[in-house]
Amino acid sequence: MLPLPLRAAAALLLCATLPALAQTPPAKTSAKHVAKPIAKAASAKKTPAPPPEPVLATADEPQLAAAERTYLGDYACEFKESVHIDKHPKVAGYINVAWKKQLITMKPVLSSTGALRLEDVTGRTLMIQIANKSMLLDTKIGQRLLDDCVHPEQARLMEAAKAARIADPEAEAAAQARNGLGITPTAGK
Repeated sequence: MLPLPLRAAAALLLCATLPALAQTPPAKTSAKHVAKPIAKAASAKKTPAPPPEPVLATADEPQLAAAERTYLGDYACEFKESVHIDKHPKVAGYINVAWKKQLITMKPVLSSTGALRLEDVTGRTLMIQIANKSMLLDTKIGQRLLDDCVHPEQARLMEAAKAARIADPEAEAAAQARNGLGITPTAGK
């Protein structure tokens, strides 16, 4: 009988060589036949199947009204990002948001504050449209994906509001007084 260290070394060597001994080449196969399945498997990994299209419920009247208030088209966002919003091609009352390589189906909802919420039907993202900008949020991680997204109609409305403030400075001062603390700063003595 061999000493323990030699038996352990022999067992280790046997374990290392067994997988190589178990692999025998298949009978009558050429390199051509082996390469095809590998190439197919590699290409299948590169293009994953698109996720299944979500089942969308029929939109009610408030949802249809909210969809009509959505600014459709291109939005210019901060950091030279952009997003495109269109009506869903198959189901009325739903909106598609295209950002980077994602196409997100959203349900429009009017909030009590007047903001328009575009809620991802999968529950992952949320787009909020207010008077002067829109933003895209990831609700799962609680982070903004896009901010300062401005549609041409929002830009036009902001310019009109700015022109109105310039044309009527007294109305602007009254609005600031209503929204402020009522304290008017004075120059120090």
